[in-house]
Amino acid sequence: MEATSKRSSHLCHENGDWMSHLPENLWDVPLHNLSLPGSHDAMTYCLDKNSDVSVNESKLLQVIDKCMPCIIRPIIMKWSITQDILREILKWLQTHPQEVVILACRNFDGLTKELHHHLISCIKKIFHSKLCPKDVVPTLRNMWTYRYQVIISYEDVTEVMNHRELWPAIPYWWGNKTAARDLIQYLERMKKNGRPDCFFVAGINLTSDLEYILAHPFGSVKKMALSSLPYLKLWIKKQYPGPKRECINIIAGDFIGNYDFVNDVIELNKKIIPPLHYDGNETELKDVS
Repeated sequence: MEATSKRSSHLCHENGDWMSHLPENLWDVPLHNLSLPGSHDAMTYCLDKNSDVSVNESKLLQVIDKCMPCIIRPIIMKWSITQDILREILKWLQTHPQEVVILACRNFDGLTKELHHHLISCIKKIFHSKLCPKDVVPTLRNMWTYRYQVIISYEDVTEVMNHRELWPAIPYWWGNKTAARDLIQYLERMKKNGRPDCFFVAGINLTSDLEYILAHPFGSVKKMALSSLPYLKLWIKKQYPGPKRECINIIAGDFIGNYDFVNDVIELNKKIIPPLHYDGNETELKDVS
């Protein structure tokens, strides 16, 4: 644990200003046409000992939870991480004024209208003028000019319509696979169908189903993720950012401080040659083999 912590801290320091270090000819390219590293585990909701299993889980898992909560919940808890880090993000942004973060708010199980308003109010209060409105073309040059540093993706259509600071939900290519090879096959199928026009995430996170959890009672999401990273690393290095059909944008995974994940994703931006000027319309990027 200590070694992993030191590695993550070093990685954060090493790449803390990576956006400001991008070449100037990328400053006018929309962020959704760049390659961005993302974390799937940064703000994951976690069960406590008194929580019910989410309705998003399988019916079998819900039944077992009702019948044997003292058995199933301690196992499920090992596969979750809870972090309330909005204010920590703000502190980090204040010391990295040219960096931009994209936060995705989703999976609002049981969230009432009042709670939505409370959450949005907290987001606005914490980030305030750093929030980028959705009518702004999110290039680095624009973000720096207006001192925007935060893009909030919100998975509620009504709230997005009511608040210009909230961006539509970002599509997440979630393979729901327990094996890295199966996950890559899923991602390649999604690429052939064509990328979305704006932000989207290619998730390289594996998912533990009930069968996997019961077969690995002493396992964890971390062990599962770390064992797959070397294989997934090879897939990442073959990707290209940009607006073309099979290009990627955000690549997100669990425990991204390992195996140079962040460096590999950032390096993909060297594969694109943008136009010298961007007029706010569709940007055409060329891939460099």
